Amino acid sequence: MPDSRETGLALDPKYDAAGLITAVATDRTTGEVLMLAHMNAEAFAATVATREAHFWSRSRGRLWKKGESSGHVLRVADIRIDCDQDAVWLIVDPAGPACHTGERSCFYRRIDGDRLATVE
Repeated sequence: MPDSRETGLALDPKYDAAGLITAVATDRTTGEVLMLAHMNAEAFAATVATREAHFWSRSRGRLWKKGESSGHVLRVADIRIDCDQDAVWLIVDPAGPACHTGERSCFYRRIDGDRLATVE
């Protein structure tokens, strides 16, 4: 019997034991992966309500609106959830770099053997 979470149309996010769901953000225009973070129920609800990305900061131990100090918000154009509702895809219009290092994407390095190389 199919799981209604997987086949139905009811929103029922499946949070892990820590109360988190994985979220990936991609640029609406280019499709580039910008960042990966986690949301708790409060961050998820705030993102849906405001259409600006909110996350649960595991390092800060609190709700975090992306760009709250830098101004580099992620404006959410579309929100998708995977088949078993345990991962969220945010399709966004970024207002500046997504990475706290100042890089456009958090994925600005590639693995090259046993070293890292900057993606051009």
